[in-house]
Amino acid sequence: MSATITAPAADAARTEPGPDPAGRRIDWGQPFVYLVALVIAAVAIGPVLYVFIGGFRTTADLNANPAGMPDPWTLQNWAAVLGSTRFWGNVLSSMILAFGTTAGVVVVGVMAAFVIARYTFRGREGLYLLFAAGLMFPLTVAALPLTLLLRTLGLHGTFLGVIIPSIAFALPTTIIILVPFLRAIPDELEEAAAIDGTTRIGFFWRILLPLSMPGLVTVGVLAFVGSWNGYLLPLLVISTGTLPQELWPLPLGVTQFSTQYSQDTGAVLAYTSLAMLPALASFLFAEKRIVGGLTGAVKG
Repeated sequence: MSATITAPAADAARTEPGPDPAGRRIDWGQPFVYLVALVIAAVAIGPVLYVFIGGFRTTADLNANPAGMPDPWTLQNWAAVLGSTRFWGNVLSSMILAFGTTAGVVVVGVMAAFVIARYTFRGREGLYLLFAAGLMFPLTVAALPLTLLLRTLGLHGTFLGVIIPSIAFALPTTIIILVPFLRAIPDELEEAAAIDGTTRIGFFWRILLPLSMPGLVTVGVLAFVGSWNGYLLPLLVISTGTLPQELWPLPLGVTQFSTQYSQDTGAVLAYTSLAMLPALASFLFAEKRIVGGLTGAVKG
């Protein structure tokens, strides 16, 4: 009986195509995927590396050979930027805006997502769709009415005039990420907590928040990076106000610096490199948590 079973299998094995003479199969799809990935990475990282390396070059070197390497390497541009009070004033303003926006997005977003994800009430799905529709509402459309509203409220030219709208425009993405994440937390945990005498608010603080930490980190980092790199909203609110240029956020500071020191290309590149380092570092530091949070939201 065993011979009758194994013989056809052996014949089939002899008729199947074997590996190439080198002892491995050639998968032409893998090299293509790697090639596409390398091209995309080069397009994304290339300009950043050029700006960063350009900060170590003199303006004369840049004018003589824009695509070359530093010859000689110099730290003069970095020292000039780091020794500027304007740069540190811009950094302080960006930190106020970024941390204020991040705190508001995380606090308001998780409370709103908790209600949508864990409570049952009429209009819940409509409310969720309303936040989803907010993803299709760009800031440029609301520029004029938002400016008029901030002037009416007395917030034009202030940090709050940037932080509050930034929170509002970041909430749709926050809700879209957190609601599926919070829905994926088993109801049995909430039922067990209720049996132990824990209220819904206690469940929220003691159980749900620790379990949803990857999602909170994800939306927090996205809000921080978006606020740190935000240009249009500070341009509409702060640049036309009474705040001095030393207290403008870094995106506006880079524009002002590059305009004032347009002849000193090396210093402009060094200023730009220092301006993007905090956002880049925060994103790289929380990369695994961001991927985990997005994965949890997709699974939810």
